[in-house]
Amino acid sequence: MTTQLATERILLAGDVASLPEFRSFLATLGPKATGQVFIEVDSADQIETLSAPTRFSICWLDRSRGQQLRRSVDAWLSEMLPVSGVEEHTVYAWITADGAARSLSSN
Repeated sequence: MTTQLATERILLAGDVASLPEFRSFLATLGPKATGQVFIEVDSADQIETLSAPTRFSICWLDRSRGQQLRRSVDAWLSEMLPVSGVEEHTVYAWITADGAARSLSSN
């Protein structure tokens, strides 16, 4: 992991098909890594245990209850990437429907 990635918040977002890749990625992170995982499932019976560093939050989004991945990601990013004239905020994001992982910035 690069030094830059170690200092950024990390966002992983996708559907249940992304779980194997998310598990592999999370297993490479150190205990101080910070971030959010959003996983969209068709129903609650697809929810399972997912190990992550303690500073990570895991959120399962149940489509059958009207929960949406895009809406949740947009809300989270708006909080994590506030526009500020003083400092730049960054998030390392891997949103599986959007292709390759990349660093997002508030500036």
